[in-house]
Amino acid sequence: MSFQSLGLSAPILQALEEKGYSTPTEIQQKAIPAILQGRDVIATAQTGTGKTAAFVLPMLDKLSGERKRRAKRLRALILVPTRELGMQVEDNIRLYGKHLKVASMCMVGGVDLEPQKQQLIDGVDIVVATPGRLLDLAHQRALHFDELQMLVMDEADRMLDMGFIDDLNKIIARLPEQRQSLLFSATLSPQVRSLASTVVENPFEVSIGGDTQSAPKISQWLIAVDKHNKSALLSHLVKEHNWTQALIFIRTQHGAAKLVSQLEKRGIAAESIHGGRSQASRSRILEAFKSGEISILVATGVAARGIDIDELERVVNYDMPDDADEYIHRIGRTGRAGASGEAVSLVSKDDFKRLCAVERRLGKILDRVTIEAFPVVKDLPASNLNFSMKGGKPKKSAPAKERGTKKTPAATKSTAPKSPWGSVKK
Repeated sequence: MSFQSLGLSAPILQALEEKGYSTPTEIQQKAIPAILQGRDVIATAQTGTGKTAAFVLPMLDKLSGERKRRAKRLRALILVPTRELGMQVEDNIRLYGKHLKVASMCMVGGVDLEPQKQQLIDGVDIVVATPGRLLDLAHQRALHFDELQMLVMDEADRMLDMGFIDDLNKIIARLPEQRQSLLFSATLSPQVRSLASTVVENPFEVSIGGDTQSAPKISQWLIAVDKHNKSALLSHLVKEHNWTQALIFIRTQHGAAKLVSQLEKRGIAAESIHGGRSQASRSRILEAFKSGEISILVATGVAARGIDIDELERVVNYDMPDDADEYIHRIGRTGRAGASGEAVSLVSKDDFKRLCAVERRLGKILDRVTIEAFPVVKDLPASNLNFSMKGGKPKKSAPAKERGTKKTPAATKSTAPKSPWGSVKK
């Protein structure tokens, strides 16, 4: 199937051809025709599957007609959870719409309000915004929604994870009832379903690759390590295996700064990105990482969905995330658009509870690798998909035979293939 067969206009097809895109991904094949027909859509797919183009391309097609813009009005609104993702989406709009007379802007926090107000006065068609900044400008009457035709909620699950539900409800209440609404998400939890019920009407639903699988072509490993040895182990991996690119996820801003300092003391140049840094600083660091000027980037969750690199080699979970879905979002930064990638988790004993949640989410046991130079004192318990937490204490659910299923060796230990990092723990 070609993009031309989806019914997109010639200027958009020209931009895609110039970019070297010839075959739409599965989610694009299914979502684009429905959106062009004016249907509301709920689409679920993992990161790296082409979700952004799935809504940007038909949006541009529908808004491509001649129109005299009015100050402070917009025809399409795309809501995103983070500044980085907002800039990324707006970059794609400019790329795909380069041969169209469609004006767009990115409306996010962390930057001066006045230039954004002036852009609205000059007139735009598409606004990509984070919920908080959009409401700030709406309260100041800097924009009005009476001409809005399309609404997109991108990464809806992430917006809920970040506590935007009240802001989203306030925004929805301001929008015209007669509009086309699209909701895109990596996961479709009951909370996302509840939000969707207030946004879309009689939607066309698209689900790609199931809701419980991680992104394809990602080799996932974990290394058991004592907590105090994590930074030394990370340095060892970078040096011994000549890592030229790694995105490292850590829990706190303080931890990110500390880890960068520890790496630099061992002769490894690194940078950090987190919510405490200015927008200008974050943008500069992200561009340097994308260009290869920075090889090792330490990030808190703020960057989990804001980095879009076609061939990011690996993601490292220095700290396991508190939420299992966040693991999916993190590793989705690699293995994008059909490329292969690697996801490495450094897991200490106090991460065991989080590890079990991730493995239940994946439906499989992560392969374990041992590094001989870093023997573990506080052993990481054997994984078991039946592990559950009750009353704050680790317990195991009923044995497999009592649950009517056959217990396999993988439920208690790893069967990882040979790894270039070290020996596999049996």
